[in-house]
Amino acid sequence: MVKQPEHNSKDIHAVTESAGHGEESVAASLGLNTQLFVFQLINFVIVGIIVWFMILKPLVARMEERKKLVDESIDKAKEIETNLTMSEQKYQEKLDEAKAEANTVIEKAHTDATDLATQLKEKAQKDIESLVSQAKKNIAIEKKEAIDEAKKEIGTLVVAAVEKIIADKLDKKSDAVLVERVITEVSKKA
Repeated sequence: MVKQPEHNSKDIHAVTESAGHGEESVAASLGLNTQLFVFQLINFVIVGIIVWFMILKPLVARMEERKKLVDESIDKAKEIETNLTMSEQKYQEKLDEAKAEANTVIEKAHTDATDLATQLKEKAQKDIESLVSQAKKNIAIEKKEAIDEAKKEIGTLVVAAVEKIIADKLDKKSDAVLVERVITEVSKKA
């Protein structure tokens, strides 16, 4: 059997005291001064509060403002994109309307040009017919004048020939009657 050591009250008291000092000695063995540690902890909390209120809180506020600004910019960009899409649609609609109007104008111009060409052709045809008719009238008048002139000259020639043949000159009154009779006879034959 093994013999157990005897404990006396003096030894137990010494162990209890050493345990109380042991806690201090553990902090001391780690190089911690409890009073200094508490002051450093208080300083750390104060610096943390100062940093929070002077740096982090304004920084968070600025970041929130920046976030709002970015969100607003995104919303505006979406709005601009929507407006741009609508503008493009309106532009395309206007372009289509303009093309339709241009086609209508071109068709109307083509129709007007065709009508004008027809009118000008008809007018030119009428002018040509009028000129031909006038030319025929002028030719008829000139023909009649030429025939009348020829008749007068033929009559004069006949009278001259008759004078030579008769050798007797008739007086002017008889000469005019003879010329008139010859012209009438020649007119009947022509």
